[in-house]
Amino acid sequence: MNFTRWSARLPGTQRRAAARTDDLVTEDRLSEGAVPAARAEQLTVPVPAVDELPVREVLDRVPALVALVHGPDHRLAYVNDAYVVAFGLRPTGEPARRALPELDEIGLLPLLDQVLRSGKPRTVKSRKAPDGRSYTFTCTPVTEGQGGGGGGSGVLVFATDVTDHAEAAERLRASERRQRETAVTLQRSLLPQELEEPDDLRIAATYLPGGTEAAVGGDWYDVITLGGGRTALVIGDVMGRGVRAAAVMGQLRTAVRAYARLDLPPHEILQLLDGLAMEIDANQIATCAYAIHDPNEGKLVYASAGHLPILVRDESGVVLRADEPTGPPLGTGGWMHASGTIPLGPGSTAVLYTDGLVERRDEDLDEGIAALERALAGATGTPQVICDRLVRSAGVTAEHDDDVAVMVLQHPAHTGPDSDLFRNAALELLGGVEAAPRARAFASGVLTSWRFPVELHDLGVLAVSELVANSLQHGTPPMRLRLRRTDRRLIVEVTDGDDHLPRRRRAEPGDESGRGIAIVATIASNWGSRRTPGGGKAVWCEFVLPKG
Repeated sequence: MNFTRWSARLPGTQRRAAARTDDLVTEDRLSEGAVPAARAEQLTVPVPAVDELPVREVLDRVPALVALVHGPDHRLAYVNDAYVVAFGLRPTGEPARRALPELDEIGLLPLLDQVLRSGKPRTVKSRKAPDGRSYTFTCTPVTEGQGGGGGGSGVLVFATDVTDHAEAAERLRASERRQRETAVTLQRSLLPQELEEPDDLRIAATYLPGGTEAAVGGDWYDVITLGGGRTALVIGDVMGRGVRAAAVMGQLRTAVRAYARLDLPPHEILQLLDGLAMEIDANQIATCAYAIHDPNEGKLVYASAGHLPILVRDESGVVLRADEPTGPPLGTGGWMHASGTIPLGPGSTAVLYTDGLVERRDEDLDEGIAALERALAGATGTPQVICDRLVRSAGVTAEHDDDVAVMVLQHPAHTGPDSDLFRNAALELLGGVEAAPRARAFASGVLTSWRFPVELHDLGVLAVSELVANSLQHGTPPMRLRLRRTDRRLIVEVTDGDDHLPRRRRAEPGDESGRGIAIVATIASNWGSRRTPGGGKAVWCEFVLPKG
C-alpha cells in the first residue's frame, strides 16, 4: 500500500504544504536583511517536511488505534501497532465485516458507509469495545490518487481510548442516581402515606416524580380533618430540586398540620407559613393553596400564595376557576393574604394541582390550565379515576421533566338510602334562659327521629344542654344550634356573636361554673372551637356512631 499517496489527500496536508511554501518565502526575505541575523540563522536549520516523514512509522508509533479501509465493502488496508495490541492481528484485503468484527459489534460499519457517501468526517463518542475499554471513534474520508483523478476512496478510522473518562462519567451518573433515589425516598416518606377520609368528601391524590434526568422537586399535598365536619385541603410546591427542596417541603407540611389545628381562616394560615418559610431558608420560596370545606356551607374557602387556581366542576358540568385572590409565594414576606370562596355543593368535583401538570416549555401556562379545564369537564368516575385521566390527558409520562402532584375531591350528592345517613337540623336560640329547655327538647326530638340508640341520644342531649348553657352565659346574640349526622358521627355545634373562645379548665369544688366544657370533653369523642368569619365563634363536639 502506498501510504504517501493516501496521506497526500488527508485533511490538513494541503495546508501544511502551503505553510511550507510560506517558510521558503520568509527565508528569501530574511536573506535580504529584513530580520536580525540571529533569527535568520535559526531559520536556516534544515527541518524535514511532513511529506518526507515515513507515514507508516508515524502511524505505528501513535498510541491511538488507527485502521484504514477502502472501497464500498471497506476492505482493510492497514492497522497500526496499537490496534494490533488491542485486538490482535487483522488480515488485510478482507472486508471490514470479517477483518474488523469488533467495529461491526459496536455498530460502526453503518457510520463508515455514511462517511464514504457524504465525504464528511463523523465521530461517535465513548463506545465500549469487546476488549472492555471505551473509545471515541473518528472516521475521516480519504482519497487515493493525485489531483482527485482516478483511484479509490477509503475511510481512516481513528480511535482514542477514553476509558478513564467513561468510568468517571459512569461514577458521576451513579452518584446522581443515588442522590435522586434518596430525594425520591425522602419526598415520598414526607407525603401522607394514607389520606384522611372526611365524612362528606371522597378524595384521591397522585404524586409523580420527574424523569431520571430531572431532580426531584418539593411538591406536596395533604388532607386534614378539622372536626365538626370541616376539612382542610393543602397543596404546595417548593421551588428548587433535590434533597434540600424535599426537606423544606417536609417542614412546611408539618407546620401546616400544626397550624391547621388552630382552625384559623386560610389567609391566616398562609401568613404563619410565610414567616416560617423565611426562617427556614430566606432564599427558598414556595407556592401553596390552602382551602377549607364545610359541608353545611356548600363552598370552599381558600387562600393562595402564588399557587395555580383551584378548578371546580359543578353538578351540571360547568368548570369554574378560582383565580382571585392570589398573593405572592411563601418566603417573600410583607404581604397580607386574603381568603376567597368558590362553590362546592353536592355533586361537585374540585382539582388542586402543581405546575408540573400544566406547564410546558413550548406553550403558555394559561393554555395548559385551559386544557386541564377541558379535561376536567369531560372526566367522570371516582376521584382516583379522574386523577389518572387528568394525568394522562396532560401527557405526563415517566420521563416528564418536572414533579406532578394532583388531588381530586368530590362532594357526593346523597340520594336514596344514603340520604338518610346525612341529615341536618338547626334551631335559632331566641330569648333568654328559656332557650335552653327549648334546645334540649329540639335535640331530643331530632335524635329520636334519626333513630339513635338510647345511650347516644342521652349523650347528645346532654352535650346540647351544656353547649347552649355556656353560650347563653358567656356569648352574645345571634345564637344558633345545629345538629348534623353523617354515616360515621353525630356533630353538635353552637354559634354565637362573641369571639372569646372557651377553654377547658379544672373547676374547684366551690365553683358554680366552669364545668360545662369539661363535661363535653369527657363524654364526646372530640370537641373544639373556632372564630367565625363574620365575627363570633362556633363551639362543637362530635360522637362516633356505633358500627352497624
